[in-house]
Amino acid sequence: MNEERKDMLSADELFSFIDSDTIESEKIIAPRYSYWRSVFRVFFKKKSNWFLLGLFALLLICSFVIPLICPYDPNENVTKAATFNLSPAKAMAYFSGDGHPLKWILGTGSQGNSIFYGIWASARTSLMLAMICAAINMTVGIIAGALWGYSKRVDQFMLVVYNIIANVPYILLITVLVYVIGSGFWSFVFALTVTGWISIAYFFRTQVMIIRDREYSLASRCLGTPTLRIVNKNILPFLTSVIVTLLATELPSYIGMEVFLSYIGVGLSANVASLGRMIQEAQTSFITFPWAFWSPVAIASLISIILYVLGQNLADASDPRTHM
Repeated sequence: MNEERKDMLSADELFSFIDSDTIESEKIIAPRYSYWRSVFRVFFKKKSNWFLLGLFALLLICSFVIPLICPYDPNENVTKAATFNLSPAKAMAYFSGDGHPLKWILGTGSQGNSIFYGIWASARTSLMLAMICAAINMTVGIIAGALWGYSKRVDQFMLVVYNIIANVPYILLITVLVYVIGSGFWSFVFALTVTGWISIAYFFRTQVMIIRDREYSLASRCLGTPTLRIVNKNILPFLTSVIVTLLATELPSYIGMEVFLSYIGVGLSANVASLGRMIQEAQTSFITFPWAFWSPVAIASLISIILYVLGQNLADASDPRTHM
């Protein structure tokens, strides 16, 4: 019966043409995906990140706003011997009528200086130093490492440079540079960044070599795509979590480096307030006057821990495998 009906139908009834819409054929029926939106969604799922971000924002506000409103003068009471090394309680009682009770909440230093104001002025210097050094070293290190790992010609040259620089102790190199060019803020930045990028570049080179020969990179190379474009479009986007992980370790490391070098007397000059300088000045009396030593130690440790934990959590959130 069906065969008889098919014989009765015309060709137009049996077959019909379907239009090919180019625009419709390109549409993908899938939920829209935004990489960075997914990163921040995963990152902010952790309530601890909210707390750490709030605490870090408070530290930033105190470090950059308090010194502007209340400038720190380390020699403010240098002629008043009675104000030297006062405990918080004694300092609050001694300066009770000056109208600035918070100024003396952490006591005074060896020159009668306010430790509370000094900590925030010093934290501002240390944070600025860490951010500037991390920005320079990360930018130069990532670009150099990407080219280093992708180009075999660059690899041969950079390996010689790395072997020469890596065999010179980093602390020794910084110490020599500080003695030669001075211990000012920008001189110290130069000493930390002139070779600080080389270790980042070497680490990044290894990561690039792992993914440089994947199919899409080989296809781009066969099509004649410039090397810089291949590195920028094919390689760097896949190393976002690696970059964030590096940044998480770099930022607190410069604060620790500044504190350590100032502690051994090779850090910033005496006229530049820094956490390392405050710790170095109070190291000889940290048992007799513990408030002058442990206050900057606590702030330096808190900043380093917050930066490291936030960076590690952001690195985990940057891994696309967590975007489920």
